[in-house]
Amino acid sequence: MDNIKFGTDGWRAIIADTYTVTNVKRIAKATADWVKAKSDTPSIVLGYDCRFGGFLFAQTVIDVMASQGVKVFFDKNFVSTPMISLAANKLQSTAGVILTASHNPPSYNGYKLKSNFGGPTIPAEIQEVEDLIEGVVDCPKSDWNELEKVDLLEFVDFEEMYFQHVIAHFDMETIRNSKYTLAYDAMYGAGQRILPRLLPNAATLHCDFNPSFMGQAPEPIHKNLQEFSDLIRKDDSLAIGLANDGDADRIGLYNSHGEFIDAHHILLLLIHILYKYKQMRGKVVIAFSVSPKIKKMCKAYGIECQVTPIGFKHIAQIMIQDDVLVGGEESGGIAVKGHIPERDGIWDGLVILEHMAETNTSLEELIAEVYAVVGPFSYNRNDLHLEESKKQEIIANCKADKYTSFGEFTIEEVETIDGFKYHLGNDRNVMIRPSGTEPVLRVYAEAETPEMVENILRQTKGVLLG
Repeated sequence: MDNIKFGTDGWRAIIADTYTVTNVKRIAKATADWVKAKSDTPSIVLGYDCRFGGFLFAQTVIDVMASQGVKVFFDKNFVSTPMISLAANKLQSTAGVILTASHNPPSYNGYKLKSNFGGPTIPAEIQEVEDLIEGVVDCPKSDWNELEKVDLLEFVDFEEMYFQHVIAHFDMETIRNSKYTLAYDAMYGAGQRILPRLLPNAATLHCDFNPSFMGQAPEPIHKNLQEFSDLIRKDDSLAIGLANDGDADRIGLYNSHGEFIDAHHILLLLIHILYKYKQMRGKVVIAFSVSPKIKKMCKAYGIECQVTPIGFKHIAQIMIQDDVLVGGEESGGIAVKGHIPERDGIWDGLVILEHMAETNTSLEELIAEVYAVVGPFSYNRNDLHLEESKKQEIIANCKADKYTSFGEFTIEEVETIDGFKYHLGNDRNVMIRPSGTEPVLRVYAEAETPEMVENILRQTKGVLLG
């Protein structure tokens, strides 16, 4: 029997290897047991994204929930993760479940838990569900017509719910009539319908249903978005590019020159817009892998900044307890005040687009404003696909403080909140951490120029693998 463990963000596995109907039944049964212990009228909001077999696995979850007397709110069409979190909040279900592997390669699927506050289930409760996972679960195939009659299944249009929520919170007419034309890359993911509905004039790419994702992991980082970058660079009418991952909770941006704007810059943009222009207040919460430049902006604006381990569930736990302006991760998962405590790549993009439209300010001009506060910088990440023994050897060396320099770059300070962040002086740093969702070792670097970042990454890799 496969050992099922929830990682940084849910359970993920390769389809037909360990991501099977049998194992989905086991997790669904544990979820059912958990919600029944939480409520006398247990219910879940259930959705799936564009990955292979999503509808089949959703049927499996419904079968299990029906056998346990748990009501399911369900949209027959694919949806984004933020849609499920929003629906869990608006319908006040006992829990939410979205079947997605987010940004992982096409061969993966996953199972994420959401709470009715509108964000990721907190770590302690995820552990409670995990502890309830048992052996093989046997349940009959359900008749959906009969389930509707006994109020164990209700069909809801989660996309329409999200659409109405967005247009109630943004000046969509101003955004649509702006001179700043948007390009949008859905990466074949769950944002492919909703963004064109919201912004019909956007130039779109990969907004069609393709569970193979053309063999590309739907992660909105530059190496995966070369076609999108070229589209923007070659079309002078396009002022900004927005890309989302497979379940549309992560964001990537491009300027009018087709140059990638990473999540660190997006975090800075959102803090800058919300604090300085919208006059909104609250603390900033960031994951350990985020640039120290966020702390620098917070200090300049007098904002409290709190650092968490990696995994948005840690940020969400603070957002439901404290007054938080912006919470986010290096991976492009960012939540903002005025919305649910959940990553939402489309919402984040609309915050920036609305400000550009209202103030007649380009993305390049906004970034110049940010640099006036924190100074210019560049960032990149290498994913090292290593044998497990080599990966563990490197982590052991990090724990034992065996690294004193990476080539010419001397280590001046080390932080170990979640992984190993080595400060190299002159506002340069490199961070080493095994992924919580993929079998890779991630190496992150930040410096004053892209060339210096690549130099740090190259010399660090040489030391680690030497």
